[in-house]
This record gives sequence, structure tokens and C-alpha cells, in this order.
Amino acid sequence: MGAGTTADTRVRVGGRAVGVSSLDKVLFPEAGITKGELIEYYAAVAPHMLPQLKDRPINLERFPDGIARGGFFQQAMPDSFPEWIEGVTVEKAGGKVRHVLVQTAATLVYLANQGCITLHAWLSRRDRLDNPDQMVFDLDPPDQDPEGVRSAARALGELLRELELVSFLKTTGSRGYHVLVPLDRREDFEEVRGFAQAVAGLLVRRHPKQLTTEGRKAKRGKRIYIDTLRNAYAHTAVPAYTVRAKPAAPVATPIGWDELEDRAMHPARFTIRNLPTRLRDGADPWRDLRRRARGLASARRLLEELSAPR
Repeated sequence: MGAGTTADTRVRVGGRAVGVSSLDKVLFPEAGITKGELIEYYAAVAPHMLPQLKDRPINLERFPDGIARGGFFQQAMPDSFPEWIEGVTVEKAGGKVRHVLVQTAATLVYLANQGCITLHAWLSRRDRLDNPDQMVFDLDPPDQDPEGVRSAARALGELLRELELVSFLKTTGSRGYHVLVPLDRREDFEEVRGFAQAVAGLLVRRHPKQLTTEGRKAKRGKRIYIDTLRNAYAHTAVPAYTVRAKPAAPVATPIGWDELEDRAMHPARFTIRNLPTRLRDGADPWRDLRRRARGLASARRLLEELSAPR
């Protein structure tokens, strides 16, 4: 799938022939990254990415003419998609929506050929849509602040360890980090979101000058925003290994907590061009993520103790 290929062709992915076209179309002008490279990237990372996506309703962020020309979000799965791509119909305010499910490498390649750069995934899976299997904290600095957001992630990780919860870290490919806690789906979204808000509130009380849960940007100042709003039905987060629609094609990437101490680490460090090498070298900090899933009952009791007036 090299540059210069404009005619429709078919590539075999996971035993299925997928039609692709305009592979030399440049999607990231500053880096010169083409649609062919995007397709190759998603095909390469599929073994690592698919376990994160399986059975989750997906929103698509598409840029058919490249990021310089702007894009659009697409929730509803088009009728034009081939029948071998699975979907799931979900209840939402105002009616029902049928979302794409990304179950195969061929689906990833098909979506990339449609100009889908970024996937946005639900925190729950289709068999139990009301019960998330992960809780996400999104650390969002007001501007580029690698050291500040690194410090915020470290503080959140320490608090979660106090609550005896195992947490996992991911760069977002933008300005911040996601801290994720795998769950066993005992709690529904309302319970998980309430717990996440209480954790964020305690962390802000510990670090009031550096952190905030203030939703209005004008009132945050230079503090880093701890966003827990993604922990809700039909809300999404960027999954591991998805590409972001930014000039260098950065990738949301799982990292180990020890890697946070690397002064060269920053939220957009990994890109479509260097991430495959990282995976080939065996870096997979999330390899045991699902085995660490648990409920929040014990953590909730510990949180109440830590939050009690002293």
C-alpha cells in the first residue's frame, strides 16, 4: 500500500478482502502522512487494539479530505457499510442509534479507508450497556504543561493505590493523560460516576492550587482539570492505540507508571510512525488489565475514611 496508489484495490486483512482507494491522499499535511499509512498503521496495531474495542459501541471521527479540511463525528452506522461489519442498536434520548462495533482487523481497515482517523469508544460493552467495565479520569491541562500533568497523574495514581485499586495509564495523544481503573461491572454508570467524582474531589482538596474539578474553563485558571464526566451512559473516551487528528498523527498509548518518570515523556510522544516499533519491542503495559478488574465496594469504604474530617 505505497504512495502513488490511487485506483481502487483490495487488501487481505484477517482472511477478508477489503476494498481500499486513494492511498496516496495526504491526511496529515504537516507530516505528509497518507491514507495508505493510516490503513497500514491500523492493520499493524489491530492485535493490540481489538481487545480494547471488542463489543463497545463506537463513534467515528472522520476526515475524508484530511485534517486541514476539517472533519465530522458520526454516531449512526451508515446503511452503506458492508454486512460483515457488526453493529449494536442502543437506546438514547430521543430514540435509538445503531453504532459500529469494531470486532475485526478488517473493520479497522475499512474505517480507515473511509477517512476515520479517531475512534471514540463507550466505557461499557453491548451485553451490559449500563454497567461500565472501566472508570476513566481525564487529566486536562489548560495548555501544554508536561510536568504539571505528569505530577497530576502521579498524585491520582497514588490516591488510587491508597484505595487499593489497580490503575493503568495512557497518553491521550493530545495534552493530557487518562488514568483507567478496570471494573468487574457490578456497579452501573451512576454509581461509578459518583465514586469517580468523590475521588477527584478528595484529590483537589489535597492539591487545591494545582488541580480542579471546575467545569467552566474560565474559572480553572492554570489548574489541571480532572474530568470524570466520561463515566456516563453513551459517553466515550479515546481508546488505546487510536490516532488523533493532530499534525504529527499522535496516538493514544498505554504506558507504564514507571515511564511517567521519564522526563522525555509527554502526552503526544507516540505517533503513527513510532508506535508500531514500540509494540514490536514488546511494550504492552496493559497486558493484564482485564485480570485486575474489581468492584468498588471496598474502595468506597476506604474513600469515606480518607474523606472524613480529621
